[in-house]
Amino acid sequence: MPDCPAGKDMGAIRERDNRIDVICQHNRDRTIMPIKIRLTDEYGELQTYMILAYKDLSAQADYSLPSGVVVRGHIRTFECRISVFGTERLIRIAYNVDENLWRIVGL
Repeated sequence: MPDCPAGKDMGAIRERDNRIDVICQHNRDRTIMPIKIRLTDEYGELQTYMILAYKDLSAQADYSLPSGVVVRGHIRTFECRISVFGTERLIRIAYNVDENLWRIVGL
């Protein structure tokens, strides 16, 4: 990826802070579509990765009330496919609606 300097691997994310920046699209049907993530590598530098494909895993916990209102948990989880130096990797990211905060939760 052009945004990733050669010789660096996203596997070396800082362990003490798994917060990430995410560019996403919020749709009127209440779905969220992650587009890009940015995280800090072990050298303290920001690295950006385009999301090639994603799957919303949080929809499995949704349920409807008798009135027809859909209830969702406050954590939205996504499995995302990204490219790191030409190799595709699956990662999991989560959005906490209450805190308005994105985190990486699995590599």
